[in-house]
This record gives sequence, C-alpha cells and structure tokens, in this order.
Amino acid sequence: MRALPLLVLAASLAACSGARYAGAPPLPFRQLDYGMPTRTVDVGPRVAYLDTGGDGPVLLLVHGLASNAGFWRYATPRLAAAGYRVVAVDLPGFGKSEKSAAFPYTMRFQAETVARVIEALDLGPVTYVGHSMGGQIGITLALARPDLVQRLVLAAPAGVEAFDAGEGAWLGNALSVDGIVTASEDAVRRNLALNVQRWRPEWEWLVEERVRMAKDPEMRQFAYAVTQSVRGMLSGPTTHRLGDLRVPTLVVYGRYDGLIPNPYLHPGTPRAVFERGAAAIPGARLVEIDDAGHLLQIEQPEAFVDAVVGFVGR
Repeated sequence: MRALPLLVLAASLAACSGARYAGAPPLPFRQLDYGMPTRTVDVGPRVAYLDTGGDGPVLLLVHGLASNAGFWRYATPRLAAAGYRVVAVDLPGFGKSEKSAAFPYTMRFQAETVARVIEALDLGPVTYVGHSMGGQIGITLALARPDLVQRLVLAAPAGVEAFDAGEGAWLGNALSVDGIVTASEDAVRRNLALNVQRWRPEWEWLVEERVRMAKDPEMRQFAYAVTQSVRGMLSGPTTHRLGDLRVPTLVVYGRYDGLIPNPYLHPGTPRAVFERGAAAIPGARLVEIDDAGHLLQIEQPEAFVDAVVGFVGR
C-alpha cells in the first residue's frame, strides 16, 4: 500500500530533475526566509525563533531533522488566525540558530534548550507541537519538565518506532557529513520527495533552499548536527517511556508517511506504528490525515491545523 505513492512521486519528479540551481548563489543560513522576521535568544546556544505575538494560548512549534522553523510556514498564519500566539524555534545546529561541534545534539540537550527558551521568553506552560525529531524532543521534554508542557502534539513523531541495537548501529552510520554536503541536486530532490505523498511545484523552494544552503560555509556544521542528531535519537529512545507521559497528547500523522516506519528495516504501515504509539500514551488522541506523507504540515496545512485546533480548543 505504501509503494504506490512513491512510484507516483518518481514519475512526477522525472520532468523536474537536473541542476536548476547549479549557478545560483549561496544561501547563508542567516538569510533563510521563513515568511516573517526572526529574533534570537541566548540560552547557552543562541536560538533563533519567530513569534506571531498576541495574548492567546502559546503554541511552541519545533521542527524535525534537517529542517527549520520555515517548515511551519503554511500552518503558522492559520494557527495565529485561530487566536494562538505561535512561537517557532530553530533548534541548535539548524536554521538560523547557533551551530557547533561542541554541542552533543542529544534529545536531552535539545529538550533542555527548549526548556530554557520557554523560561527565557516567559511563555509559561505551552502546547508543544513537534514534528518528527521534534516530536521525540517533545516527549523527552514532557517527561523531564511536565511543568512546562500543558499539552503535547506529536506530528509524525520519531520516538514511537523502536529499533534494536543492530538496526540502530546501521542507521547511525547511514549518513555522513561529506555525503550531506556533496549531495547532488537530484539526490536532494529525491530525498525530499520521500517526505511527501505527491510532489507539487509550489514546494520547489524546499529544493532551492537546500541546494543553495550547501554552498554556505555553515553547511558542514549543519551536516554535523544532522548526523549527530540521528545518533542522538537512537541513543535517547522514548518508545519504552510513552506510558509515563501525563499530559494530554495528540498524535497526528499522514496516511502515506514514507519514512515511518523505516522503509528499509520495518515493513508495515504508518497507521500500525502510530496506533501502537498512541495506545501506549494514556488518553492520547489519534488523527490520521489523508493525502499526506511525512511533511503533513506542508502537504495538508488546513487539515493539520484543524486537528490541532480540535485538540487544543479555540
């Protein structure tokens, strides 16, 4: 059932292959366009964030692996229009935030950083919305600092699919810094295509952003953060602790997620993985979004926002 969307993706991308951005100038990380201005707060690492303002309940959005706060660009204005104050962060190592080989990039490190951001910005207990790796960070944060997390929204979350030691070792070595930095434009396009059910031309910014970022001197530090974050997810598993969560939780995912379960290691369906995960969390709500893959907040922003608003309330 999962192979069909990937075949459709391959066909739809065939006409888009090539090197459109070979002659394009570098895109410095600090110049990434998120659709609205960003600020920074120094909490140990310097963390970039955007803030829609207002006095509504706070939704804290945390992106996934190898992405940034701009990946929420279709959901952010819709959530703000629904009456929320939306704050979206760039995790250390990603986007416009500080990058350093001295950072451990573990789930605990990222969760502690997010906790310091919540406290530094005086956001109070927040509704934490985490995508993919951001979901696993959210689980880690909610377990360690439940006083800071009022509700938990896990969007296509990592941390609910278990890996044994051998699988973890393979995954931990599957990416290299050089491989990420030197990836061809076609490879970037194919990788991004696996994140969606069906590629659309309006998402071309994802490819351009990633290819032009690779020409920026910070790219190696970003690539290091990606490789170490994969190891951090594997070394800080949360599957066995889902039953310890004590905050209201929503698990929302795309029906055609091509990344969870891992297509190389675990046959099965996204529904099976996320149903097991939600069942392990006391009182969790589960929502499946049709016509969406892993990047559900980009593919189906209206349905994603409806799921969040339906859970949190207006």
